[in-house]
Amino acid sequence: MSKPPKIPVSVLVVIHTPGGDVLLIERADHPGFWQSVTGSKDWPDEPAAEAARREVAEETGITGGELRDWQFTNVYEIYPRWRHRYAPGVTQNTEHVFGVTVPDGTAVTLSPREHLNHQWLPWREAAARCFSPSNAEAILQLPRFLPGFLPGSLPDLPPDAAR
Repeated sequence: MSKPPKIPVSVLVVIHTPGGDVLLIERADHPGFWQSVTGSKDWPDEPAAEAARREVAEETGITGGELRDWQFTNVYEIYPRWRHRYAPGVTQNTEHVFGVTVPDGTAVTLSPREHLNHQWLPWREAAARCFSPSNAEAILQLPRFLPGFLPGSLPDLPPDAAR
């Protein structure tokens, strides 16, 4: 029995510590591709925040932390290697961006079906390591959501991000 097509609405969740270290996970289906937690909605009416919590738990085992909607979305072209997962003709995805603040030392339990390894990196290093430009751009926005952020110390959101 085949799976139903993925819904082209997803979440990107930047898991981070209060000090700005970011959790990256390495994809099992593409070793060397590092990313934050991502995943599509399971059904069209699933609230994005619920999808974010579900994906974080499924992919990392993390069930706590403070979830925050970063109030922007990315619309991007789905990589050709993954288009077969969507209905015919679907080429774009809308991604809602969230952050989850967790304490230093939070344990991570990966889903081995989805991810091979994990690492905590300072936010700039994490952004540089991501294979996905929208993921890197989201991580670069992290300081806006950390204690002590000074407005004007970061560039505006990228022009393709909807607020």
